Amino acid sequence: MSKVKICGLSREEDVEAVNRVLPDFIGFVFAPSRRRVDIRTAVLLREKLDMRIGTVGVFVNEDIDAVTEIYQNGIIDLAQLHGDEDDEYIKRLKANCGCSVIKVVGIGDVLPSLPVGPDYLLFDALSEQRGGMGRSFDWNVLEEYCGLPFFLSGGLSAANVAASIHMLNPFCVDVSSGVETDGIKDADKIKKFVDTVRGI
Repeated sequence: MSKVKICGLSREEDVEAVNRVLPDFIGFVFAPSRRRVDIRTAVLLREKLDMRIGTVGVFVNEDIDAVTEIYQNGIIDLAQLHGDEDDEYIKRLKANCGCSVIKVVGIGDVLPSLPVGPDYLLFDALSEQRGGMGRSFDWNVLEEYCGLPFFLSGGLSAANVAASIHMLNPFCVDVSSGVETDGIKDADKIKKFVDTVRGI
């Protein structure tokens, strides 16, 4: 069964919504984004989050020491890297703090060369904004993929997530805008998304 990640939590109401349905992971965005949270907010939300839910920190070209501090303070369990972080960066980050790393790979018309060193990959639609666009990509590009376990993102919702799982069997499906209404996390959509995945 594919796991579920609800990304971009920024309010106490978001935490209350996920605590009711217990996705496997949630994401705190520390990179520039309308969903961005500062460390103080992330700490407060983490304290209210059910401990059975894993936490992922989303970063873009962040200083390794800053990521390490957030991890060592217990705010996140995994680091998700959306920027230009190369294999050397990943190696140094893992040596620094020992956290598991998800490296994001933008998908266009073909599968690009893949990084070395992360624990997971995350496939998302290729964009200058580095994700968070709510736009899907051609899943056929991944049909021949065989490698690290991967998170699937990009334009997922309760309406299409079952099809994506049947086709690609990802380690985890990752949603943000697909469980929002007018840019705000929607508790009913979160529940429907999680229930759909768990019902497969």
